[in-house]
Amino acid sequence: MTESGPTITPTPHQLRALTHPVRLRMLGLLRVDGPATATSLATRLGLNSGATSYHLRQLAQHGFVVDDAERGNGRERWWRAAHTSTRTDTGLGESDEEVADTLDAYLQTVVTIYTEWMQRAIEERPLLPQAWRDASTFSDWGPRLSPASAQALLDRIDEVIRDFPDDDAEDAEKYVLMVSGFVRPGRVGVEGEDAS
Repeated sequence: MTESGPTITPTPHQLRALTHPVRLRMLGLLRVDGPATATSLATRLGLNSGATSYHLRQLAQHGFVVDDAERGNGRERWWRAAHTSTRTDTGLGESDEEVADTLDAYLQTVVTIYTEWMQRAIEERPLLPQAWRDASTFSDWGPRLSPASAQALLDRIDEVIRDFPDDDAEDAEKYVLMVSGFVRPGRVGVEGEDAS
C-alpha cells in the first residue's frame, strides 16, 4: 500500500476488495458524510446490518476503513474512512492479465456508481435553488489529443481541483466533480481507424 497524505494507491490485492459495488458505496459514504455504524449504513443503503458489517470488515482488512475510537460504546462500533480518496496506478496490469482484469472490474464498479450519482443529480435538479442549477453541468468536449497531451490535460485538471480552496460560505455544500477522459468509444478496432 502506498499512502500519500489522505490518498491511498491500492495494491492489486486491495483493489480487488473495491470491485464490489456495496463496498465502494459504503467507502464513499464514510468519506463524504463521516463516521457511521453498520446499522446506519445499512439503513442508507437498503441492506441488513449483517451484510454491511461483513463488507466493513472486508474494507478494514484491506486498509480502507478503521475503527473510530472517538465514537461508540460497548454496543456500537463506529467506522471511518482511513483515506479521503483512492488513486489507481495506471500501470497496473501491464504485464499481468489477472491484475488488469481486477483494475477493469474496479473501474466498471466506479463507472456504475458515478452513473447512479448523475441520475440522482438529474432527478433532484428541480429541487435545487436556481444558483445551484446554474452551477451544475453535464458537459462533454471532444478535442483531438495524443496520449501525451491527454495526460497533460488530466494533470492540469487534477492540479486545479486539488489546489482549489474549500469554501466556508454559509451556502457552501459538498460539490461532486467527476472527471472522465477516454478515447471516443467505437474508434478502436475499426478498419482503417485507430485511437491515434
